[in-house]
Amino acid sequence: MRVAVDALGGDNAPGEIVAGSLAVARKLPDDEIILVGDEATIAPRLADAPANVSLRDARGVVGMEEDPAAALRSRPDSSVAVAAGMVRAGEAEAFFSAGSTGAAVAAALLKIGRLEGCRRPAIATMMPFDEPVLLLDVGATVTCRPQDLLNFAILGSVFARRYLRLQNEPRVGLINVGEEPGKGDELAKEAHMLLAGSDAIRFVGNVEGGEIGRGAADVLVTDGFTGNVVLKTAEGVAREILGMVREAVTSSTAARLAAGILRPRLVAVRDRVDPENYGGSFLLGVRGSVVIGHGNSRARGVENALSGLSRAGSGLVEELEGALAADRRQRTGDAV
Repeated sequence: MRVAVDALGGDNAPGEIVAGSLAVARKLPDDEIILVGDEATIAPRLADAPANVSLRDARGVVGMEEDPAAALRSRPDSSVAVAAGMVRAGEAEAFFSAGSTGAAVAAALLKIGRLEGCRRPAIATMMPFDEPVLLLDVGATVTCRPQDLLNFAILGSVFARRYLRLQNEPRVGLINVGEEPGKGDELAKEAHMLLAGSDAIRFVGNVEGGEIGRGAADVLVTDGFTGNVVLKTAEGVAREILGMVREAVTSSTAARLAAGILRPRLVAVRDRVDPENYGGSFLLGVRGSVVIGHGNSRARGVENALSGLSRAGSGLVEELEGALAADRRQRTGDAV
């Protein structure tokens, strides 16, 4: 797989982005990493780069506070725009950016385009439970239609099967305020009917917030507003609990001694909920593989995000488009 990496996007760019890219290039010698960014700044960092790393010059950066679409139009030579353009031109199969999420989504839509039949894309991210759960959308499409949620379910099901190496069809759940089909607002009710009637997914019904982490489904679908709140809340609660544990185990000599014994288990729990374990979220619904990293990504997060692209594998976009087409054929046949 050839991956274009926005080397200028993110709080810790370019140093951590380049370091993570070099690490994955050494680990995956059959993949090609193309760093996109200011040549004068990045070239000196590539003195010991492996042969499967190259550099594409780009000069601008889209800031977090800027309007993404306007910035991309005014600065077509920005690193995220150039990286997305490489996917459109066939020079790369995927691109990664830890910069502005809005800019990455806008660049993908403007430069690469949507899959046929997919009105809006979705950002899919892994929730770090004992049994990993794919949650989408977490912010790409804030206001959704029922058909959008069905498309998200189809996209997420295909992706989860490949990424999680599932033997059976992924179980798809719809986040809602109750388990019964008639619960929720009009969007939830209409989406439930569409999901239940689709042969493209294995729908298991509504999933309440308290059941999200209990293995009720492999894929959880919702609109981008709700999904973003769920994700940020989960990450925030995890940080607070870890902070409370840290405070408790350092509160006295006896607690510190006990913590020494428990340290390997506590570190394992900390690492499990660390977002850098996955490194980024996939943008599904566009004609290329796109991974959006956390704004504060370090080298380990970048490495894991790029490894995730390799894990999802080549041919992902074609399979996603085929699944959407199969659902359209089924629904057209049902209508006839």
